[in-house]
Amino acid sequence: MMRNIKLLIEYDGTNYLGWQVQAKGLTIQGMIEERLTLLTGERVRIIGSGRTDSGAHAFGQVAHFKTRSEMDLRSIQRAMNSLLPPDIVIKGIEESGEDFHARKQARSKIYEYRILNTPIRSVFHRGYAWHIPQKLNWEEVKKVTQKLVGEHDFSSFRSTGTPTRTAVRKVFRAEWKRGRDGLIRFEIEASGFLKQMVRAIVGTLVEVGRGKIDADAFRRILESKDRKEAGPTAPAHGLFLKEVKY
Repeated sequence: MMRNIKLLIEYDGTNYLGWQVQAKGLTIQGMIEERLTLLTGERVRIIGSGRTDSGAHAFGQVAHFKTRSEMDLRSIQRAMNSLLPPDIVIKGIEESGEDFHARKQARSKIYEYRILNTPIRSVFHRGYAWHIPQKLNWEEVKKVTQKLVGEHDFSSFRSTGTPTRTAVRKVFRAEWKRGRDGLIRFEIEASGFLKQMVRAIVGTLVEVGRGKIDADAFRRILESKDRKEAGPTAPAHGLFLKEVKY
């Protein structure tokens, strides 16, 4: 009897070429598949809710795999966490209906991007936040950010050469939260994301904070559907897949 097992996965993507298996190099998916194959004795394919970029992280990646193994869930979780390297952990495990699909059934995803806006860089945030020493106009950034909410064609905020059926996505919310330690979190929830979409949005909003792009220019960038009009792509190490909703 084939079982469909759902996983909740946390990982530090520093040492990996992203989620998806590639011809060469370490990936999160490849690492987990390799350990599941070793554990079950079957050739296992794991399907994630979506890709994450090379160097990006996740608090709540969701994936599923099918197996004939009769091991109980807790034994699978314990065994996997002993086999996996320290930068990948199975946080949760459950039996799902045979039709559950981690990618196709996702209703929305939440990403978090971290910026350390302090004059001096931090040793401890260096792999998990984009350090920007200059003062930024965060009130203007917050105001412009609200232009993202709603359904739009986000072609201006996607990496080039990544064909998809449509670039239209619906953003449910987008907000900034500032901490006393200079760590600033950008959180965005949408029906789906294009490749490097969050990083392109953050890079462009930082240009707003620097006074290089105003509210009207940001609106024109969004409407242009041209990646060349937007700002730079923010570094991957500040990006986290926070949650997937079903």
